Amino acid sequence: MNNAIHAVRVNYWAVVSVLLGTFLGNLDSSIANVALPTIAHNLSRSAADTVWVVTAYQLAVAVSVLPLAALGEMLGFRRVFLWGFVVFTLASIGCAAAPTLPLLVAARAVQGVGGACMSTIVPALLRQVYPPKLVGRGVALLGLTVALSAALGPTVAAGILSVAGWRWLFAVNVPLGIVGLGLAITMLPPGTPNPSRRFDFAGAALSALSIALFILGVGGLGAGEGAGTGHVQLRALPIVEIACGCIAGFALIRHQRGRPAPLVPLDLLRIPILSLSSVTSICSYVAQTLAYLAMPFMLQHQFARSATTTGLLVTPWPLVIVFVAPLAGRLSDRHAPGLIGGIGLGIMAIGLCLLIGLPASPSNLDIVWRVAVCGIGFGFFQTPNNRIMLTSAPHERSGAAGGLMTMARMIGLSLGAALAAVAFGVYGQGGAQVALVGAAAAAALGVAAGVVRVVKTRERAGIR
Repeated sequence: MNNAIHAVRVNYWAVVSVLLGTFLGNLDSSIANVALPTIAHNLSRSAADTVWVVTAYQLAVAVSVLPLAALGEMLGFRRVFLWGFVVFTLASIGCAAAPTLPLLVAARAVQGVGGACMSTIVPALLRQVYPPKLVGRGVALLGLTVALSAALGPTVAAGILSVAGWRWLFAVNVPLGIVGLGLAITMLPPGTPNPSRRFDFAGAALSALSIALFILGVGGLGAGEGAGTGHVQLRALPIVEIACGCIAGFALIRHQRGRPAPLVPLDLLRIPILSLSSVTSICSYVAQTLAYLAMPFMLQHQFARSATTTGLLVTPWPLVIVFVAPLAGRLSDRHAPGLIGGIGLGIMAIGLCLLIGLPASPSNLDIVWRVAVCGIGFGFFQTPNNRIMLTSAPHERSGAAGGLMTMARMIGLSLGAALAAVAFGVYGQGGAQVALVGAAAAAALGVAAGVVRVVKTRERAGIR
């Protein structure tokens, strides 16, 4: 195996540049959360207004994914990735210097586009850097990087805020962005642009409209009054936004039909292995989001843990992924990744069931090992599943495969947040237990889709 690595000369400095872009993009999706109260006080704005500092970034990432995947296939993945570093770094300067909240929100939106340039293109770049037999290791490093950024985000933010103002949360990106850009310019392999392909502006507009309306709609579900009354009291506006988003999505799919390389990867979704892997990915992120949102309420209100203790008790989930992801990557290079991923999602479902069945007065150890089981399962699922999604697509559609991976994650996160909002809107604090049950059900549904995927894979290989 080592001979194979040296024979293809994997450029690990190129890998570092790619993963640094991933780390910065994912870190900035959550690093501002901790600083929202400070930003609201400093800029004399309400908490509700300040939330747009986070929302603008997430929206920009979501609406940019599919158009940027198409641009990567047109212009070359390297070029789009480099522009992502440039835009992200310049926007970070804008965030740090923003004198008012509207300017900060605008700079965050631009920063989100830069982050999307990097995160969307990363899977395709890893496929270029790694040989086919070792691509699982690259995907594992990607999963490890995402897990690290998720685990370190609140800690890094708290550390910076303890010694400096909130503007340094964004200023710290500048030197890292310059280093990453320099590495990427010198180390990444040259791109392979496809000048014959034209950009679909109408499709990009419909895509942005449908995704933005859908995310804004699900974000507003359950925000009405009467939480905990046992009745669903949802505002009309989120329902209208979701309906309009679905209409725009339907128009987008009709617009994309018959195109050889559609913006929405309908051609890839016709591949059963890819479509089933997308379903399992959505289910896993729905389960993770429901659990992430439910556990703090359960730990603080039901089990009387402090906010600090709650943070420590939840940390094992992303932390164990750091150790599990490399092992999962090596296993998925040597064994059937679908089987490994299915086992991982099954372990995650078991961990969620164990959390539901916590004793009435659990010790911290009772909670920690159950949370760790969930993280182990997710870690063993994520890397093999992403490997399947990336390698099952034709090489010239690597950008679309990366976009599909990102969209599956965004859909899962949005649906998970919507379901959690409804659970808390109907049951109040008791919604935490309901959300955990929903998380276990989503993981079980993903396991079922994984079983079908294994069967389809064996049929495709001619194994009865």
